[in-house]
Formats: sequence, C-alpha cells, structure tokens
Amino acid sequence: MVLKPITRRLVPDDVFDQLLGEVVDGSLGPGDPLPSERRLAELLGVSRPAVREALQRMSATRLVEVRHGGTTTVRDFQQYAGLDLLPRLLVRNGELDPDVARSVVEARYAIAPGMVRLATQRAARARQPVVEALHAAVEALAAADSPLERQRAALAYWDKLVDLADSLVFRLLFNNLRQAYEPAMEALAPLLEGEVSNLDGYRAVVRAVLAGDADAAAAAADELLRPATEAIVTFLEDFEDTDEGDDR
Repeated sequence: MVLKPITRRLVPDDVFDQLLGEVVDGSLGPGDPLPSERRLAELLGVSRPAVREALQRMSATRLVEVRHGGTTTVRDFQQYAGLDLLPRLLVRNGELDPDVARSVVEARYAIAPGMVRLATQRAARARQPVVEALHAAVEALAAADSPLERQRAALAYWDKLVDLADSLVFRLLFNNLRQAYEPAMEALAPLLEGEVSNLDGYRAVVRAVLAGDADAAAAAADELLRPATEAIVTFLEDFEDTDEGDDR
C-alpha cells in the first residue's frame, strides 16, 4: 500500500480519497485489514482525529467494516457500496474515470424509458403546476445559448419528469446520477451537444407523456438518448484502449 503524506490543514477528505483509491484500485482487497488509526496518522502525516473522521466516512459508505476488537477490514465495494459513492468514483485525483463514466451514461439510458412510462401513467392526475413546470423546462432548454447551459437545462428537464413520475426510488437514482454526472459536464459537452440541441426529441417525450401514451413516451426517450449514449460509450472505450496502449 503506497500512501502519500498530506500537508493541508483540513485533511479528512484527502485521507478518505487516498483510502478510497487504495480500495477501488485493488491495492487493498476485500478482507484486508487497514493499519491502525495511529499508524495511518503516521504514514499520512496527519492527526488521528482526521484519520478517525475519514474512517467513519469509509464505514458510512460501507467500504470498510469495523469488527469486534477494533480491527477495520476492507469490504468489496462492488458488493456493498451505494450510489452515493458515484461522484467520488467518477472523478478521482482530478481525472475522469472512463469506466465509471461509461456506467453512468449507460444507466441513464437504461433508466429513462421506465421513468417516463411511470410519468405517463401519473400525468393524468398530476397537478397543473407540475405540468406547467415541464413545459417551462422545455422552453428553458430552447433558450439556452451555450453547450454547458443546454446540459444544465436538460438536467432540469429530466428533473421535472422525475417529479411527474412521483417515485422516491427514481428520485434518489436521478439525484445520485446527477451528482456523479455534474463534475464531468464540461468534459462531456462536445459528445452531448447533439442530444441537448435536439428540441424536437425533448418535445416528443413531453407530448407522449401528456397524451398518456406510455409506449410512445418510452420510445421517444430511447430515441433521444441512444445516439449520445452510443457516442460516449464508443469514445470512452477508445480512450481506455489508448490509455492502456500508452502504459505498455
């Protein structure tokens, strides 16, 4: 395990990020014990309270397990961690993780048709302000005048559709995917410009939802999201291949 000394005064985030990196990269595997709190403080050059706070975060995100007797062992994060970890995984050490980014855009594409189906079922009994907010979101997207603004307006649009779906699970999924996606918005802007500029596609989803046609709404969502999803996945796979080739 290679840990680097931390020199900043407020350091729990830095400690957490280093330990997270060791777990995600496999330097610390499931079942491996962590060094003692005192030993970690020595290795990192920080105070024990900073280490203790970081370990509490590791435990809260289910990355480690504190066993009887005080031993802290690593868990398999792919088995135990939740979506709240996504933002930390997507951008680490200032760099976008292409594998995690691919997972985020694939999940977005897979989830959207089901969510708009549910929104369609509930649109008939939705309160008028919710419907008006959805129309306003489309117009805000039309008025956006830069790729980054269009991405933000598109997120607001999907946010209103999640409101219409009135599902706590879809809401929490959307929140976590958005939190993971927002740090990468600028990097993904060129690949998403075709999608966020497709006003007809966004309007087609809204028309089908408000008309009560769940099949048409799901198909419109699929048609809207598929091109950018395929482009991003291809780009990220090519990026990973290039990166691996440079490491050889």
